[in-house]
Amino acid sequence: MVDMRRSRRDFLGLTTTAWGAMALRPEVVLGAERRPVPADRFDPWVEVHPELLEHNVGVVSRLSGGRPILAVIKNNAYGLGLLDAARLLSRHDAVVGFAVVKPEDAIALRDGGIEREILLMGMTPDEAASELVARGVRLSLYLDDDATRIPALTGRDRAIPAHVYLDTGMSRMGMPFHRAAPWLERLRDTGAFRVEGAFMGFTEEPDFDRVQLSRFRGVADEAAAAGMSLGRLHAASSNGVYHLSDAHLDMVRPGIALFGGYPSRPEEERSIAELRSAVSLKCRVVRIERLRAGDSVSYGREYVADEPTWVATLPAGHADGYPRGAVNGARVHIGRATYPVIGSVSASHVIVEIGSEAEVKVGDVATLVGPGVADVHPNEVARASEASVYDVFMHLGAALPRYVV
Repeated sequence: MVDMRRSRRDFLGLTTTAWGAMALRPEVVLGAERRPVPADRFDPWVEVHPELLEHNVGVVSRLSGGRPILAVIKNNAYGLGLLDAARLLSRHDAVVGFAVVKPEDAIALRDGGIEREILLMGMTPDEAASELVARGVRLSLYLDDDATRIPALTGRDRAIPAHVYLDTGMSRMGMPFHRAAPWLERLRDTGAFRVEGAFMGFTEEPDFDRVQLSRFRGVADEAAAAGMSLGRLHAASSNGVYHLSDAHLDMVRPGIALFGGYPSRPEEERSIAELRSAVSLKCRVVRIERLRAGDSVSYGREYVADEPTWVATLPAGHADGYPRGAVNGARVHIGRATYPVIGSVSASHVIVEIGSEAEVKVGDVATLVGPGVADVHPNEVARASEASVYDVFMHLGAALPRYVV
């Protein structure tokens, strides 16, 4: 089994050095192609499944006792496509808003007509502050100078809506909890902000998570005693939704669970409530060939046929987001069966062993990741590839066409 403690990645990084050149215009995939997948398309594509997204929203809502959902759609919405994920999730009353980590994603959502609350969980760069506030994006406050820096940049004559980001033990982002009280007083005394919420992130180490939650609540209680409300408290990511009900608080903030990925302990989480992958990675078979005994496959000759066998070549590879480690045991679904990945996963090709009979033909659809078949569920692909399920979702090539099916 994969050690899921190392499966989380620091996705809150933000590069701002080229902001002026970007001019707040994102270089991300904004929309899926809303048409059937062309019958003559062989190269890989991504399918988005609205009904499975709806199922997962229902699971999260039930597990969190009906609390409002602030949907995290960072990093191209876990591979689904930023704008389409937001549009599809906006159909559900349980989803009250969206959280992103990059300013350009927040602006892209507004440009795309998304009207629900948007929280920027990353830093607010100087060059972006005015437009973000003007577009109604909720900022995250956590830097010592935010109390003076942001109002000076925006020139607002009314309170700026924002959330307070507290560091309770991740040591990654946020105002450290033990320094929060005087800092919160400074925020209040400026009169420049309307604090609508406060949030934190867990380490996902169960015992320490409870320590973190106690620290978070302590800051909120101390602020309340000083006459300052921190608004809606939210702490539970997908992992917290499943494993720490005390952290559900006023609102939950899931990401990967909405899209069908189990966050940390797949078997246990599946037994609690089953999720369905709302995304598929597919392509069509481009070659079928019968190997002779002794023939080898792909770079490094890691696979050598012991006996005659059929193999199929798929035009998808690690450049499209399929993990290179898939040769360690991942399988691909074609027709009515799944077949093992062999050789090596190259940039643009995967080869699977079909067996002694040619049961697959050129043009057949191959599902490398997707719902409905256990062997290609994102968590199983991650396990077999000795990778993180977050990698399987978030590394799906942004240039691949998305089809809402």
